[in-house]
Amino acid sequence: MGIALWDRLMTSRADQEASELQRESEGRECGRICDCSPGDTVTIAGTVRSITFRPRTELPSLEIDLYDGTGCIRVIWLGRRRILGISAGRRLVVTGRLNQVAGEPVVYNPRYELKPMVA
Repeated sequence: MGIALWDRLMTSRADQEASELQRESEGRECGRICDCSPGDTVTIAGTVRSITFRPRTELPSLEIDLYDGTGCIRVIWLGRRRILGISAGRRLVVTGRLNQVAGEPVVYNPRYELKPMVA
């Protein structure tokens, strides 16, 4: 059994996904979350890890956690309760100004591009 095959078999699914996301980002002009600083305008390609829907009694906003293989950022669209096509597991590219809220990286109201669903 070759070393490359052995490494692939012994690597966790999460590690495989992280490596794939990093390779995908290298082909575009996308940054890595781990290299970004607050105040930067960033373009990040990643996978939606989770979605938070706000109750109707609160101001409308849609929040997702986007993972790029190096880290996770919170992406928030204010004034939106949902965006068609955005769901957990969906890949997308977001572009916007990186902020920091309570020590966590956040991008508000970014431009976004939905990527094809992975089989």
